[in-house]
Amino acid sequence: MYKTYSLEVGGRTLSVDIGRIGKQAGGCAFMHYGDTTVACFATASEKPRDGIDFFPLSVEYTEKYYSVGKMPGGFNKREGRPSENAVLTSRVIDRPMRPLFPKDMRNDVTLECLVMSVDPACRPELVGMLGAAIATAISDIPFDGPVAMTQIGMVGGEPVINPSQEQWDKGDLRLTVASREDKVMMIEAGANEIPDEEMIRCIYIADEQNKKIIEWIKGIVAECGKEKRAYESCAIPEELFAAIKEIVPPAHMEEAVFTDDKQVREGNVSVFKEKLREAFADNEEWLAILDEAVYQYEKKTVRKMILKDNKRPDGRALDQIRPLAAEVDIIPRVHGSAMFTRGQTQICDVVTLAPLSDAQRVEGLDPNITEKRYVHHYNFPSYSVGETRVSRGPGRREIGHGALAERALMPVLPSIDEFPYAIRAVSETFESNGSTSMASTCASCMALMAAGVPIKKPVAGISCGLVTGETDDDFVLLTDIQGLEDFFGDMDFKVTGTKDGITAIQMDIKIHGLTKDIVTGAIARCREARNFIMDGVMHDAIEAPRPTVNEYAPKIDFMQIDPEKIGDVVGQRGKTINEIIKRTGVQIDINDDGSVSICGSEQKGMDEAKRMIEIITSEFEEGQILEGVVVSIKEFGAFIEFAPGKEGMVHISKIAPHRIEHVEDVLTLGDKVRVVCLGKDRMGRLSFSIKDAQKPAGGNGGRRGRRS
Repeated sequence: MYKTYSLEVGGRTLSVDIGRIGKQAGGCAFMHYGDTTVACFATASEKPRDGIDFFPLSVEYTEKYYSVGKMPGGFNKREGRPSENAVLTSRVIDRPMRPLFPKDMRNDVTLECLVMSVDPACRPELVGMLGAAIATAISDIPFDGPVAMTQIGMVGGEPVINPSQEQWDKGDLRLTVASREDKVMMIEAGANEIPDEEMIRCIYIADEQNKKIIEWIKGIVAECGKEKRAYESCAIPEELFAAIKEIVPPAHMEEAVFTDDKQVREGNVSVFKEKLREAFADNEEWLAILDEAVYQYEKKTVRKMILKDNKRPDGRALDQIRPLAAEVDIIPRVHGSAMFTRGQTQICDVVTLAPLSDAQRVEGLDPNITEKRYVHHYNFPSYSVGETRVSRGPGRREIGHGALAERALMPVLPSIDEFPYAIRAVSETFESNGSTSMASTCASCMALMAAGVPIKKPVAGISCGLVTGETDDDFVLLTDIQGLEDFFGDMDFKVTGTKDGITAIQMDIKIHGLTKDIVTGAIARCREARNFIMDGVMHDAIEAPRPTVNEYAPKIDFMQIDPEKIGDVVGQRGKTINEIIKRTGVQIDINDDGSVSICGSEQKGMDEAKRMIEIITSEFEEGQILEGVVVSIKEFGAFIEFAPGKEGMVHISKIAPHRIEHVEDVLTLGDKVRVVCLGKDRMGRLSFSIKDAQKPAGGNGGRRGRRS
């Protein structure tokens, strides 16, 4: 037998079946929200994994196409690599869960969420997040939960708890908040310039809802939860720390790590490690964990100096940003480029413009999103941190950072009507020492402006860090954290926005939650810092979007045709439109409503394509002057092509002002001629005349041997 637990959330019933499926997993929650169904499993290995110095947590959010009644594309008809949405959802589940597992545990833990049915009114991502939390809470895996998640949308200026997919896609806010019973654990947001105060209000509306869900989960755990297992601790022995401090006193470690140069600091610490290896040469057990021990010693040293003495490793004030630099047009011939440098973090961003037909196709569970007009790709090569490793394509971190910068800039992009281009921004990390995603946002904003994309307002981003003490009110906020402060600190709170509001948030923490004072303080710090960046180096590098697109970018013209004439332009099996493209060198896209976009690098070719389409879709009128090419010669006259698939006949008597015996005496295949439409003859056929046109447009002008 199994038991079902239910709770009303956001006006709909959330329920979970415990003991119905997955009984061999450590914990299983069979989740239902409306008709959305997600099976969630939590499992841990019996023994710790050897040779690692981190907690090996894996989160898999798997989208099944049968959940929306679709067949997977391709020949294999099996789901392939995870979609970008699946990767981002896995990250959102991971971030609030990871800090609640024991830091000294090395057992593999896997959280898996299987999307089995999707109700558009109940987003499966939210259901999977809650299911992973419940499955872990009722399992035997050590976990300091429960944790709950709520999403907030905004419709008509009012917050909506757990919005439908349509409200989520079209609303001004897409906010996800995870909480424990007393503190916020994770914040992820995309917003259309939401003011700080409104964002904070929505965060705590979600937090209040999370508290209700947590009480519900605690009741489930009390009835169905397994006893938490004991695990083998991999904590560093205190005796080793004591021995290290004898050889490397705290004052020496402070002197080694407090520098603004990452390479110098790493070199100083490497000298200590070598000294310690010599000292512990006979103790293999200590040598095996020496690197982790030195890391923790370094971490404690940095945290103590920041928290007690308000001293940062590079000597900056707590709210001070590292040296900034920005420039545009650093890469020739691309459509737009910019480089943004903040301390030892440096991003080069390149923007490419293309016709809308080149927008990214999206295959996923959301039927409302089939393509993306704007994409942002982020690359993080090993050389950017002075390391060497084989590149195997973007990982989850790279996908997440690219999505964050993309989300940050979406609200300020022009509409398709204003700017009918597909846009791709690529951030190349040249150097990294903290918060490259925020540098990507700044660089991308400048590159878009340099490319002539008429964005509504500049956008900048910055990250705020945190070091906490023993009590909730003992903490220090750090503006613009570098890598060391990120690794050794408790929080990476990234906020992007314009002068008028927030466009994106991503918050990672390593502790058991944040108080409201920390959340509001971090948001305020980020607002001050991003305004400073926008008013300073970004404004100096490029003040506003260029008035026109770059000379190497494609140009786009629009025209409207009768939808009934689309088939005439396309032709049989695309013959007509392909011929226009071949002759003019442009790209043509036709929508079902008859709107036509013509994209090309040269205006001459675009004008010619537009002329051809106008001829194909229009009716000839008596007296109309046209230019065409001789494509066929008969005894009785010549056929003139005005556009691919659109021809007219000139009778032999209408070719020259004098009588001619043979058409070939005057015209040759390929000659360009000017004709006038004479209207319809007695048979109802359109006829044309060369001799009655005002003047010839080329050809042999009535004389044999002249060619065009």
